[in-house]
Amino acid sequence: MREVDVGSGRALLIKEHGEFSAIAHKCPHYGAPLVKGVLSKGHIRCPWHGACFNIASGELEDFPGLDSLATFQVRVEKDKVIIRANKQALQAQRRTKPMSRCSAVINSNTGFSHVLIIGSGPAGLVCAETLRQEGFTDRIVMVTADRHPPYDRPKLSKSLESTAEQLRLRSPEFLQDHDIEVLTEKEVAVVDVKMRAVTFVDGSRMEYRKLFIATGSRPRPMSYQGMDVANVFHLGTPDDANSIARLANNRNAVVVGTSFIGMEVAAALTDKAHSVSIIGIESIPFKKALGEKVGKAIMKLFEANRVKFYMLNEVSEMKGQHGELKEVVLKSGKMLRADVCVIGTGSVPASGFLKQSGIHMDSKGFVTVNKAMQTNVEGVFAGGDVVAFPFPQRNNKRVNIPHWQMAHVHGRVAALSMMGKPAEVQTVPYFWSAMFGKSIRYAGYGEGFDDVVIQGDLEELKFVAFYTRGEEVVAVASMNYDPIVSRVAEILGSGKLIRKRDVETGDISWLSDKSSQ
Repeated sequence: MREVDVGSGRALLIKEHGEFSAIAHKCPHYGAPLVKGVLSKGHIRCPWHGACFNIASGELEDFPGLDSLATFQVRVEKDKVIIRANKQALQAQRRTKPMSRCSAVINSNTGFSHVLIIGSGPAGLVCAETLRQEGFTDRIVMVTADRHPPYDRPKLSKSLESTAEQLRLRSPEFLQDHDIEVLTEKEVAVVDVKMRAVTFVDGSRMEYRKLFIATGSRPRPMSYQGMDVANVFHLGTPDDANSIARLANNRNAVVVGTSFIGMEVAAALTDKAHSVSIIGIESIPFKKALGEKVGKAIMKLFEANRVKFYMLNEVSEMKGQHGELKEVVLKSGKMLRADVCVIGTGSVPASGFLKQSGIHMDSKGFVTVNKAMQTNVEGVFAGGDVVAFPFPQRNNKRVNIPHWQMAHVHGRVAALSMMGKPAEVQTVPYFWSAMFGKSIRYAGYGEGFDDVVIQGDLEELKFVAFYTRGEEVVAVASMNYDPIVSRVAEILGSGKLIRKRDVETGDISWLSDKSSQ
C-alpha cells in the first residue's frame, strides 16, 4: 500500500497478488490514514476503529461509519502505473451508496409507516439507510425521545464542547433527500403488537408493518440523599455535555463511576476544571473489562494528570447550597468540594416501555433476538445496546455487546431480514476509548477471560494485552501499537484461532506485519 499524490489530492495505491487498485486514502469514519491499516484478501481494515472496505469497489464491508470509499481508475503502461481520478471524488474521498426513494404518496400526518424505527442511534440509522440501499420504496419513520436527529454519541464524553450540529451523522437535507423521516422528542409509551401500533407519550399513535426497536440503554439508577440538587448529570445528550463543560470551567468536578464514559469525561475535564476527582466502587478502574495490570497503568496516567481517585467508595449524599451542588459526601464520611458532578456508573437497557408488550426480554431487560435480529413477535426486530443476540464466536450464546460498531451491524442485519434477505451478524466486536490524546483500541469478546498476556511496556503505555480463555485468545487491547488490534480482528474474523502460546513467546512480529496472509 502506498499513499500517492494525484493532481490536487491523494489516493491510496494498492497492489495485491499483482493486481493494482486505487481508492480514497482516508477512512470516512474519522479520517484515519488507511495506508497504516491492514490489507488482507481483497479488503483493507482501518487501523483506528476497524472499519473494512473492499479494495476493488471501495464498498464498506464492516463498520463503524456510514460511507464507502471513492475509487479511481488504474492502468499499467510498461513500467508506469497511471491513476485517473475525478476531482470531486478526490476532494470528497467518500461516497454514499445509491439509495432508492419512497414511492408511496405520503401525508406526513398519516398515522401509518411501513417501517417504524424506535431510536436514532447507529442501529436505527443504518437500518433506515440499508433499506433504501436495498431498494425499499415504502415509508420509513424514525422516532427518538432525543431533541436532536442522529449524532455521534461516542464523541460526547471525549469532546464535551461539541454541539449537536457538529456531531451530526447525517444532515437534515440528506435524510430528506432519501425519504428517511425523523421525529424528535417523540417518546414511546406503549407498543401493541396485536394491533401493530405504537402509542407515544404525547398521546399520538402510529401503526406499522415492521418495527425496529433500537432504544439503546439508559443510565443505571443510583440512589443518594439530595436527589433534587442541581448540576448533577448523567451524560446523555450534547446539551448535557455542553452544560458539564461550562459548569466545570475553573471549578471542582467530581465523576462518580469508572465506566469508560465516566473516565473519558474525567480526562476531558482535566484541562478545564480546577480539580477533578473520581469515585469508584472497585479498587482499580477497568479491572473487569481490561484486567488489573492495564487498569493500574491507566489509573497512573490519570494521576499524572492531577486526577484524584477515591476508590472502594460510594456516594451517600449530594449537598447543595441554594439548590446547586457544593459537596459530594462519600459513605466513608469524606467530603469532596464539587460544583458539577457526572454520574457514569454504567447503564441498563432502555426497554421499560416493552414490559406489557409480549415482546420477550431476559431477566436483565435485554430484548432477545435471533440471528436475523427478529424478536419472538413476527414483524418486530431489535438491535444495538438494547438486545441480547446469538454470538457465533461463543457458540451462539446470547450476549449483549454495547459497542457503537456492533449497533451498526445489527441495523444492517435487521434491514436485510425485513426485506427477506438472509443475513446474520458476522463481525469482530471493535471498541475504542480516548483519554489525554491517547487511544485504547479493543477487538474481540473478552467476557469471562481468565488470563491476560501483556507484550510491550505498560509504564510507557505502549503495549498489547491479549485476553485468553483457556488456551485461546478471545480479545486484544492496545495503546500506541497500531495496527495490531485491527490485525488481530482480521485473524479472528477469518475464523482462525490465536493460541495463548503463540502470544506468550514475546515475539509477536508476525502480528505487527502490515499485510495478513
